[in-house]
Amino acid sequence: MRLLKLAAATAVLATLLAGGAVGDEMRPVRIGTEGAYPPFNSIDPSGKLIGFDIEIADALCAAAKFKCEFIIQDWDGMIPALQANKFDAIIASMSVTAKRKEVVDFTGKYYSSPAKFIGAEGTEFDFTQGSGLVGKTIGVQGSTIHEDFARAKWPQAEVVTYATQDEANADLASGRLDLVMANGVALLDGFLKTPEGQGFVFVGDDYRDPDFHGEGAGIAIRKGEQELVDAFNAAIKQIRADGTYKAINDKYFDFDIYGD
Repeated sequence: MRLLKLAAATAVLATLLAGGAVGDEMRPVRIGTEGAYPPFNSIDPSGKLIGFDIEIADALCAAAKFKCEFIIQDWDGMIPALQANKFDAIIASMSVTAKRKEVVDFTGKYYSSPAKFIGAEGTEFDFTQGSGLVGKTIGVQGSTIHEDFARAKWPQAEVVTYATQDEANADLASGRLDLVMANGVALLDGFLKTPEGQGFVFVGDDYRDPDFHGEGAGIAIRKGEQELVDAFNAAIKQIRADGTYKAINDKYFDFDIYGD
């Protein structure tokens, strides 16, 4: 009898560690996201969170049998809020980098997109790393891989930081900046395809420097919560295999944003 009870208890524990539900009770998981980075995460006029990150998060929670709640958090406080237990995971297009791995754990990637510049159509720039963009102003969202990359590679430019990507884009449109750097897909869908983005184009190369841009966008989780990492990794594999990922991908993009 004791062996039977032990086996039953072990089975329940295994289910919990897998991140799933026990019986009809689903594990609550709080998801931190920004809500200011279209098309990945933003807030529509009705106040609803929308975007690729949000739909992927919903699909992952369904696959892992989590009961998920979204919590909106400013980008520059995202990791501190995770560490302070404001939420359990970050799904907000956060790139998996060695620097961030020092303070949080990550799942594998759920998408990958290069960094790019945009500038006024017809304007020429010298993008030589180390010596180019002398005296030019580059707008970036603060506390991002793009800020770190721009400062390191173009030290003779002035790097101007913003709380949100939309604010950086607005200053480019108004002529206060020469260039903006960010996730290329976010710049295309969040600015170049909008009325405000008319007259602006991609300039320069695609940038995928592993020292700065990491391994793609992953889900950040507090150190020491490996069961949650494993559950999300299993869910990513599941939605990639069963067609859920492709259905969401094709709603937003005409290419596979997961990447190689």
